[in-house]
Amino acid sequence: MKVGVVGAGQVGSTAAYAMVMNGVGREIVMVDVSRERSQAQADDISHAIPFAHPLDIYAGEYTDLAGSRVVVIAAGVNRQPGETRLQLLQRNTAIFRQVVPQVLQNAPDAVLVIATNPVDVTTHLTARFAAEAGVPSSRVIGSGTTLDTARFRALLSDHLGVDPHHVHGYVVGEHGDSQVLTWSQVTIGGVHLSEYHQIRGIPLSEEIRADIDQRVRFAGRAIIAGKGATYYGIGSALARIVDVILHDQRAILTVCTPQADVAGVRDVTVSLPHLVGGRGVIATLPIALSPEETSALQASARTVREAIDSLDA
Repeated sequence: MKVGVVGAGQVGSTAAYAMVMNGVGREIVMVDVSRERSQAQADDISHAIPFAHPLDIYAGEYTDLAGSRVVVIAAGVNRQPGETRLQLLQRNTAIFRQVVPQVLQNAPDAVLVIATNPVDVTTHLTARFAAEAGVPSSRVIGSGTTLDTARFRALLSDHLGVDPHHVHGYVVGEHGDSQVLTWSQVTIGGVHLSEYHQIRGIPLSEEIRADIDQRVRFAGRAIIAGKGATYYGIGSALARIVDVILHDQRAILTVCTPQADVAGVRDVTVSLPHLVGGRGVIATLPIALSPEETSALQASARTVREAIDSLDA
């Protein structure tokens, strides 16, 4: 099972490393505008293989993506001082306009997993470019709020004193400041959060909820302030998405993919719970949000739609 990684920066290389550590796939090829960088990353990661799982990882060109079941796209640029969000979007749009056709020319049957921020918009644009090659949007998946959902579960599990594997709750909408934590849907081992915290005698005041909300919503900002970038969490999230696709696991993930309508906002890409398998997104699952959460999701979808419109203007 072959996986391509386009973009050998911190996110792409950490995703490749996470795949090696977790034994995801059998062969990984890293492609970057700088062959020197992709070669160095592949060599460095290959030295971890004796301590992890046996697979092949090497640097290559777009032609070496041939046969890839999944291609992770982490190419792009970061925002420069004084640069606006729209200027960043325009630069990354130009990059994706070049990258996506080359990926699909060499790996026409691959599922594309997008990591480049702002991921909702870049995923929407990738789906447009992929459609020109006859690729359905179901095979274009953004990492979306997969990481935000993990942060939500982790913080809740810490507060409640329970294994995060038994905490079920989603973050939906934009992977950004307008994201929506679905408190109304959280369950702990099948027990609704509103009941669980009372049964266990654990406080869950509005202040505690607000603190968790802020720590999830602005986690990336805090990490970037401390060390300049985030990559371990998103790298692990990408490895998980790739594993689900390679093994057709039919997992429910809060990835993003183009939607005809989200809370009344037409033709937009934001994260929702999706059933994901070997060919990408199989189905979008309905989620019964509270009126307040529905309103917040609509606002979040509108934020992303406005960003898309700004590029089309």
